Amino acid sequence: METTFTVTPRFAVKMLEKALRLYTPSLSEKTMAEFLADKCDDLGFEDIHIDEVGNIIAKKGTGSPKILLCGHMDVVPGKVKVRKEGDSLYGRGASDAKAPLMAMLFAAASIQNNNGTIIFVGTVDEEGNATGVKNLVKNNMDVDYAVFGEPSGIKQVTIAYKGRLAINLKVSVEDSAHASAPWLSKNAIEETMIFSKELKERLESGQEKKSKGMLLTATLTEISGGTSHNVTPKECVSTFDIRIPVDMNCKITEQKISTLVNEIAHRRKVEAYYSIIDETEPFEAPHDSPIVRAFTLGVMDVEHTRPTLIRKTGTGDMNVIGNQWKIPVVTYGPGDPHQAHTIDEKVSIDEYLRGIEVLKKTIHHLKRLHDKNME
Repeated sequence: METTFTVTPRFAVKMLEKALRLYTPSLSEKTMAEFLADKCDDLGFEDIHIDEVGNIIAKKGTGSPKILLCGHMDVVPGKVKVRKEGDSLYGRGASDAKAPLMAMLFAAASIQNNNGTIIFVGTVDEEGNATGVKNLVKNNMDVDYAVFGEPSGIKQVTIAYKGRLAINLKVSVEDSAHASAPWLSKNAIEETMIFSKELKERLESGQEKKSKGMLLTATLTEISGGTSHNVTPKECVSTFDIRIPVDMNCKITEQKISTLVNEIAHRRKVEAYYSIIDETEPFEAPHDSPIVRAFTLGVMDVEHTRPTLIRKTGTGDMNVIGNQWKIPVVTYGPGDPHQAHTIDEKVSIDEYLRGIEVLKKTIHHLKRLHDKNME
């Protein structure tokens, strides 16, 4: 027997609030997965299961097209007091990305049999090393389209993300000295400061005319060195987060890093080694796919304006699946991307509810466009 569920706005807000009260930093998403499994059961989803890495997967509807709605359950570390103030709902993950994830859940709940099949997924570790989505790719799901839930604002559809290379850089000097006689040896921390400044400048050079979405950026994010307060350090390790635009790739960037590290080390007379911690290729989706057209119509239905297609400077789960599966994909969701990871993260309640409506209409339009393509 087919049951359809009407999700009231009040219920949708209450459930988002509940989701925000679960603090789920990367690789600690179990409570959220269980909460979503429970909700999927209440809303009539089928084949509800939690996979070997902790992703929640559930199915709703029947027939074609098969649409993957994929959001992530993890948040960056740092608690934010969950509270409502006016139209704002505060909490860690409010914008990135529990509002997009819950909006997908409630949009999927409305689908009726023979109008398409939705595979709803909440992934783990998106803010970490993408363990969740890499496992989905490994298990190769049979889907026609994929939508990833990240805050884009409901009048914007994300069609491109930068790639990411994270590297560890270790700088070593020949000897250490007593801090009272610093001239006796080079200082690994000071050398790392000089080294990282030059590495950044050289990697980022020659980009004056580029927009932010098309810039390669190299950012020093962590540094550690030294063994004692009165001894000059012999070693220093730093971490770089390098974002790669869609007209470049990881290989070209890595070759450049390799050359520069050797060059700078030789000139500074220090030893330097780097290792790669994370490697994700940049990705840009086709702008005219049925899913982009469906979103354009969905946003026009609810917002009465055409959405803007945007390239984002971050890196997301879309990169991994987009590069592997060669199916039409986009990233979309309520929330202000600039609220992500902030100390007072929030989402507009009104925008979250309108986001659910846009997703419902989009699924409806996609069915029609997909069937037309198949004729």
